[in-house]
Amino acid sequence: MPTKTSAESHPEEESDTRTEHVLMVGEALIDIVHRADGSVDEHPGGSLANVALTLGRLGRNTRLATWLATDTHGDRIRAWLDDSAVILTPGSSGAGSTSRATAHLDAHGAATYEFDLEWRVPAGTAPDAGTLAVHTGSIAAVLEPGASDVRTLVAAARATATITYDPNVRPALMGDPADALARIEALVALADVVKVSDEDVTWLAPGADPVAVAHQWLMLGPALVVVTFGGEGALAVTAAGEQRVAAPRVNVVDTVGAGDSFMGALIDGLWDAGLLGADRRDALRAITPVTLATLLDRCVAVAAVTVSRAGANPPCSTELSSTNTRRK
Repeated sequence: MPTKTSAESHPEEESDTRTEHVLMVGEALIDIVHRADGSVDEHPGGSLANVALTLGRLGRNTRLATWLATDTHGDRIRAWLDDSAVILTPGSSGAGSTSRATAHLDAHGAATYEFDLEWRVPAGTAPDAGTLAVHTGSIAAVLEPGASDVRTLVAAARATATITYDPNVRPALMGDPADALARIEALVALADVVKVSDEDVTWLAPGADPVAVAHQWLMLGPALVVVTFGGEGALAVTAAGEQRVAAPRVNVVDTVGAGDSFMGALIDGLWDAGLLGADRRDALRAITPVTLATLLDRCVAVAAVTVSRAGANPPCSTELSSTNTRRK
């Protein structure tokens, strides 16, 4: 587990470019959550921020290129990320106002979203000598003007880093599903690792079998495509075949951030297995069934903790110490 560096004392400070880390590129925002019982609360969130938070809590050096304002909501997000040792890259506080997402939860804790946001990639964002992986997805990969810059950055980053991608669709922002699918598959083709939920696939390709879609996406170029099925677990597809794991049974409070915490744990596990970095691309393609099963078990364990409590609140590594998924 990496040790914390002095740069982590400030949430937006230049860091040693040689320090191994994962670069997240995407949205951080304030979630305004309307629950089925009529209560309303606000908390920091955003898909890429949630993934970064998960990695930080699992002890990984994590940097987030995002688009915040120097307002009350922005200050709250910065403090939230800093508390889990996530470093904001320079320029991440250039927005005029901090974005917001309004989530409406049904009686089962499932969320639908409305958005008031702007997304741009901070000027100068790029991987450096210490960047093992670049992760993006969700709003950041489809909302202009930032989405075009994300695609350019990802295409260039492939030369030195593993590319991980989670479409994490937001129908309220993505327009026609067929158009969104074309944009998403262009990024799938650039990625080494893709995580997608069965609900995402249902919206993108109505009537399609999520597992069949995973196999189709694998043919576009990734080494690993993972489909999550909520409380039913997850399935990974590689050139060697399929690997399925069940999810732990827990009392679900809400599903906010569950997929993001799964994604963070997936990157963490690949890092632990020594499979991040462009020079490890062949090794990633040859991932063994045992390694993959262990990795997926940890991912569903992390997501299970997240859904057992309110909001996007992933566990720290110490909270997993009583399970068999603890890092050795």
